[in-house]
Amino acid sequence: MNVTPSLSAADHAVKLDRLAETAVRVGLGLRDGQELVVTAPVEALDLARRVTEHAYRAGASLVTVILNDDEQSLLRYRHARDESFDAAPAWLFEGMAQAYRNGAARLAIVGDDPTLLAGQETSKVARVNRARSKAYSPALELIASFAINWTIIAAATPAWARCVFPNDTEDRALRKLWDAIFSASRVDVADPASEWAAHNAALARRTATLNARRFHALHFRGPGTDLFVGLADDHEWAGGASTAKNGIVCNANIPTEEVFTTPHRARVSGHVRASKPLSYMGALIEDIAVRFENGRIVEADARSGADVLHNVLNTDEGASHLGEVALVPWSSPISKSGLLFFNTLFDENAASHIALGQAYSKCFVNGDRLSEAELAARGANRSLIHIDWMIGSAEMDVDGLDTGGGRSAVMRAGEFVI
Repeated sequence: MNVTPSLSAADHAVKLDRLAETAVRVGLGLRDGQELVVTAPVEALDLARRVTEHAYRAGASLVTVILNDDEQSLLRYRHARDESFDAAPAWLFEGMAQAYRNGAARLAIVGDDPTLLAGQETSKVARVNRARSKAYSPALELIASFAINWTIIAAATPAWARCVFPNDTEDRALRKLWDAIFSASRVDVADPASEWAAHNAALARRTATLNARRFHALHFRGPGTDLFVGLADDHEWAGGASTAKNGIVCNANIPTEEVFTTPHRARVSGHVRASKPLSYMGALIEDIAVRFENGRIVEADARSGADVLHNVLNTDEGASHLGEVALVPWSSPISKSGLLFFNTLFDENAASHIALGQAYSKCFVNGDRLSEAELAARGANRSLIHIDWMIGSAEMDVDGLDTGGGRSAVMRAGEFVI
């Protein structure tokens, strides 16, 4: 790992170690004797090793790390036969799903190049993503249903840093991105665990307030946006720490600033414009604008990456419906940083957002006890994908609507007023 002179190696090592420990103890709540499956880019090997150390210190029975390499991904697009783009390592994803069925926890370290596949043929990118989504679905179902404890953290990588700080040298860009990750992940303090406990308590109070109101729908109004999002029957708001079906309390995202719930797949109408670009599987989609009728996207466009967006929407029947709606104050720490991360883990925590695709069963009253048919009857969407994109801004107002037609202010100018 390159560290510039303005950030001492010792200081960097301390914060990196705190991030690893926070991921294991706060993000996962790893249980004594539990296995752990880790995925990470090769550039994040140092962080992956520290996660491994803290996992074993916490009592892990086995830690398995799976590394991915952007350059190897590009070699496929440059040299593979055409039929390769419809293939995916189903054996690997089935093995991961089996590990989760046997009780393993899941930790993902992200740091992908947001523009990795920008120059590749979009039809091939779509085929790869579709094949991967289908093969990964057994594991994704266990993650999306919170059958296991899981978390996502980030590692700064040179390619990602160049996107966020294009006017800096590589070393300086990398240092600045690490600083931003440490700050957003709340590990640049002496006691991250206490910091996270206080933050989780604040998010819990916000979800309790929203759950007490039992809104029937949300109305978003802002530049390019006039959107009604009907909420699923018996929906429940969540945010911060939550309890997985295996009884372990975890923070699925580090960082996190959102409170979120499940829309009704058939009760979304109106139009909405994205407030930030979406980086998806190495492609950048900018200025997304869509229109919904009866819960389904019937018109979709983007200034760049429109073909990628259309391919995403054609993944399956549920890909053009919503699986999540989330509220984030414009004054969140990530928003106040003024940075565009080109990474959903961070950008979704700078702005309110919606997600195409799979719904979370945890966002229902007694959701862990409901069957797929029962979830569907309450309005939950089902899909091979779950893709968040940002719609919030300092100009966004949100109202909550009750079943009798009453209207209450929830957010004004991007800030909570409820």
